[in-house]
Amino acid sequence: MRRLMLAVALIATALLAPSVSAQAVAEFAPKTPRLPTPWSNQVSTTNPLPEYPRPQLTRTQWQSLNGIWQFAPTTNLDNPPTGTTLNEEVLVPYPIESALSGIERHEERMYYRRTFTVPQAWSGQRVQLNFGAVMWQSKVWVNGTLLGTHEGGYDAFSYDITTALRAGSNEIIVGVWAPVDTQDIPLGKQRLNRGGIWYTPTSGIWQTAWLEPTNAARITRLDTIPNVAASALDLTVQGTAGQTVTAQVLQNGQLVGQATGTTGTQFRIPVPNPRLWSPDDPYLYDLKVTLAGGDTVGGYFGMRSVGKATLGGVLRPTLNGKFVYQLGTLDQGYWPDGLSTAPTDEALRFDLEQQKALGFNMVRKHIKVESARWFYWADKLGLMVWQDMPALVAGRNASATGQARYETELRRLIDNHKGITSIIQWIPFNEGWGEYDAGRITDLVKSLDPTRLVNHNSGSNCCDSDPDPGNGDIIDDHMYVGPAVARAPSSTRVLQLGEYGGLGLHVPEHEWSSGNTFAYEMLPTSEALTNRYVQITSQLTDLITGSGLSGSVYTEPTDVEDEINGFFTYDRQVRKMDFAKVREVNLKVIAAAKGTVLPTGKLASLQVTTTGLTTRYLRHANGLAATEVVNTASSKGLKQDSTFWVRPGLADAACYSFESRNFPGQYLRHFNNRIQKDANTGGTFTADATFCAREGLSGGGTSLESKNLPGRYLRHRNAEVWLDSDTGGSFREDATWNVVPGWWRSGADLAEGQTRSFRVTTAGYTNRYLRHQDGAARTDVIDAASPLQARQDASFVIRAGLAESSCYSLESRNFPGQFLRHRGYRIYKDPNDGTSTFAKDATFCAQPPRAGGTGNVSLQSFNYPTHYVRHANELVYIAVAGGANPWDGAGSYDADTTWTDTPGLGG
Repeated sequence: MRRLMLAVALIATALLAPSVSAQAVAEFAPKTPRLPTPWSNQVSTTNPLPEYPRPQLTRTQWQSLNGIWQFAPTTNLDNPPTGTTLNEEVLVPYPIESALSGIERHEERMYYRRTFTVPQAWSGQRVQLNFGAVMWQSKVWVNGTLLGTHEGGYDAFSYDITTALRAGSNEIIVGVWAPVDTQDIPLGKQRLNRGGIWYTPTSGIWQTAWLEPTNAARITRLDTIPNVAASALDLTVQGTAGQTVTAQVLQNGQLVGQATGTTGTQFRIPVPNPRLWSPDDPYLYDLKVTLAGGDTVGGYFGMRSVGKATLGGVLRPTLNGKFVYQLGTLDQGYWPDGLSTAPTDEALRFDLEQQKALGFNMVRKHIKVESARWFYWADKLGLMVWQDMPALVAGRNASATGQARYETELRRLIDNHKGITSIIQWIPFNEGWGEYDAGRITDLVKSLDPTRLVNHNSGSNCCDSDPDPGNGDIIDDHMYVGPAVARAPSSTRVLQLGEYGGLGLHVPEHEWSSGNTFAYEMLPTSEALTNRYVQITSQLTDLITGSGLSGSVYTEPTDVEDEINGFFTYDRQVRKMDFAKVREVNLKVIAAAKGTVLPTGKLASLQVTTTGLTTRYLRHANGLAATEVVNTASSKGLKQDSTFWVRPGLADAACYSFESRNFPGQYLRHFNNRIQKDANTGGTFTADATFCAREGLSGGGTSLESKNLPGRYLRHRNAEVWLDSDTGGSFREDATWNVVPGWWRSGADLAEGQTRSFRVTTAGYTNRYLRHQDGAARTDVIDAASPLQARQDASFVIRAGLAESSCYSLESRNFPGQFLRHRGYRIYKDPNDGTSTFAKDATFCAQPPRAGGTGNVSLQSFNYPTHYVRHANELVYIAVAGGANPWDGAGSYDADTTWTDTPGLGG
């Protein structure tokens, strides 16, 4: 009788379920991805993603529910298809829009269904049903019993299903509502109408689903807070309230610390002589936690501290008390076969391994929250993580409902990831997308997790951003192509460049879209792309030392759908750059921030870092070195005296020598321990004039150790500069310098106030001169017989730079008040409109000739410092060698950007 009643109930339920069919199910097969990855054909249809899904809290017994489920769209989630065969199949945990799922289309509402059997060995235990993530709202039934409704697409959730179970086969049904951008929900870059920087939605079950047995009293989360200062781990074990808990810390399998506490209450476990986690040494301790009631779990953690401190006179973020420049990528976490879900765990790890191999030490996880295994690999491989909160829909104000949803998921994001070692920064908003109450949200995040830095809005200088509330730990600019920053660090907030780059390259047959591709700057070849990456990334060094920049994010590790600005193609099949050169420049940037690598061949000034004296710089006067206050109002002589060419060390090319900007051939050297400027006097001169860069003794900047007197450093005392060993007191600050861009920006001189002309030096064209005609710059053949108008058009009065007095502006000889300036890369003659943009565009820094030659000069753009004034096919541009534009060709670039400085042709 009971069986008959159950059968009748099942039939009735099936009749009530809309849009669900009892037809026979076709044999499952994934769709062929538009772009297969190296792992697409490695995806198992019986046991995909078989790894234990939660490395931060492990149990030995578990059962994966990944694999083939039945699937059907529906119009509502009120009538689950209990006991009914659905007419399609889907491969869990791949989102339904992905090829790997076998569905490859979007549905707003849908049902998943499968059966399972609980292992006999679990008898007498509670059974937990776990989901890594479901996008966006889900309802879960087991054997017809509704267990609950969950809202939130990026966080794990569980149900105790013990009372709903029956002997033998059991049924799970998951109903999902995925409204994407039709509702105010945190969704990141998902859009129903994808394109450009917006991506295909990723709906349904998209992370691992699994079962595991537990005791009635159980552990649900381990909140680990490393306490480096106390040589301890501060641990809060979340779970059944009031339980006694024992925690053990293990190092290489050996017990090193143990303590007892209570669930829900923080307690401390000693970690003697801790081995600190860092990108250079990502060491992880093991953790074993046991409840008195018998539940035992495993975990791990890294010992590291995150903070900020004034180092070298600049507020910097710190890792383990030291400034580590955070060089990362904008990691979107999308795949052409699995969309938001990596096809395999090996693939998931691959992306992070490749970024680490490229020399990056950080990754910004961009408005997406990854699976627990992604964070495990970041912890294991040693990549710091800036974690974004997935954004609400951009371009519209969030409703009260949307704000409530956002804050609920934000709290879960932070609470569920407190135990992730690699996360060092939270970013609640990006470019103002869906931004509201930013000051309050920033304070909320800080209250939820005071152990990490909080960046209220990455790219708060642009786009949809609300006014900066001024709180939090970070000032974050975006600048494409860049790199550049619009602001400076403050006494409370460090400066970072949250996005720059976006350099693109077409790779036919490896692109998601044809004809709709996007990048911020397109390059023609892999070589050009590599060179351009090296050019722009090399500029970070000046921003670190001169602007106080502490971190940067390059867009991006791989192409993503329409975006083709990755190091890899979207399918991870093609390397788009020379990875060795990328790694080389990346490591140089990190070393420059540490103070161990200086920019040779560039002009620099040495800034004092001693507290209260940071307006002073090393300069030479009457041969002796001293420190003096230098600022924008200082004289030309003082600015030049405090500017030096950084050269490879005269006695050791691995070290450095400092050549006077205005006394070529003369160098800073020590003589009887006093620092002075001298020409080469022979004997020990080359060794006396060679200094080796060391990490700043005070924790920031650089310290300069004598090559031939090891242990002695360049230091200032009483405004004089000496070579000293550590005398205590303020020595460490006094012997630490910021090597910043030179106060005098031009490395060559032009005759200010005089009328000059600039002749082409490229072979075969040396009878041509730079001139303006009809408002645009070009080169023409001009000689003494040329019309006066042409000769005057080719003559310019040299003025102090409108934007920077150590550079120059070229005023038209016959149109006073009009200057050469770049506009859209082309050089024009325009009247000065008084704006700061015009002043920058019309300012050029004279530099030694790129192609050499006496009397020659190259003209560097002030606000695009990788670009020089160049002629190409009679027209004149600012150009970069091997860049994206037709006039950027690398061939003859040095000759084309070298001009002979001559007396003005027009008198």
